[in-house]
Amino acid sequence: MKLTKQNLSERIDHVYDVIVVGGGAGGLSAGVYLQRYLLSSLIIDKGKARSFWIQELHNYLGLPPDSPGRSLLRQGKEQYLSVGGDMLDGFVEDIEDEGETFAVKVKIGRQGSLYQTFRTKYLIAASGIIDYLPNLDTMRNVYDYAGYNLHVCLICDGYEMVDKTVGVLANSASNAEVAFPLGWFTPHITVFTQGLFEVGELRQKLQEHDYQLIETPIKQFLGEDHQMNGVELEDGRTIPLEAGLISMGSKYHADYLEKFNLEKQGENLVTDKMARTSHPRIFAIGDLKVGLNQVVVAAADGALAATQIWRDLRRIPGAKHQAKLS
Repeated sequence: MKLTKQNLSERIDHVYDVIVVGGGAGGLSAGVYLQRYLLSSLIIDKGKARSFWIQELHNYLGLPPDSPGRSLLRQGKEQYLSVGGDMLDGFVEDIEDEGETFAVKVKIGRQGSLYQTFRTKYLIAASGIIDYLPNLDTMRNVYDYAGYNLHVCLICDGYEMVDKTVGVLANSASNAEVAFPLGWFTPHITVFTQGLFEVGELRQKLQEHDYQLIETPIKQFLGEDHQMNGVELEDGRTIPLEAGLISMGSKYHADYLEKFNLEKQGENLVTDKMARTSHPRIFAIGDLKVGLNQVVVAAADGALAATQIWRDLRRIPGAKHQAKLS
């Protein structure tokens, strides 16, 4: 059921088997599997799934190569609701571990906000990340090309840049290192620092690979019909390009988990092979966990997490009967 401010009262006293935070590919996959295991689930989605911004899913097996990410999400939500799952548009502000259950505090609505607490036995964190983009005076100029031929994922889109003249936009020397694996796909690489960091030893390494280095900040991207064909620098120069790769890090949407002190590797949560974190009732899937940031991987993670939770609950006497009644 699609939950709204008007029908929330129907779920106030319900204890879910699982609450999934995030309605991207991973969260929706988990939700579908949970419902098919006869468990009760709620997906809380803030509406900012990374895959929403993917203009064409070229590497998702079985989908037409021009399928936009938002179509995948729309169909996934319809599938989830069709098997009896609950879905709520909202923002998870806080989670308290009450022992056998978690209390999940949710902000609903940006204006005239309503705050509601839901309870669940298990939690799946599927809230993902969002990529940092170049900070230009006119951000609309960035959004015109991001997700088209201005890419954010080498693994996803390296094939799209084969033998093209590519600009790598980085905000640190470590992020600029992506230029070297990009060299597998094309030798025509220019690294733009935007004047954000000291190049240091990276300068010599770029020279050894015959890659160009530009430290002058970018004023704007050039192009038309969402196809970027170069950049204009703040000093007036224009640099022709056929594609771009942004490597500026990501914001991890997992502040609600900080109090649990879960094991991490860098910013990513460490999980076992079934996506369980260092807390036995918290699972992490998709971009939040250590692994590949791929839509197809997130969907697989969702299936794994849901399956392990089902296995856990099966060991509780009477759990199957209770799930059918919920």
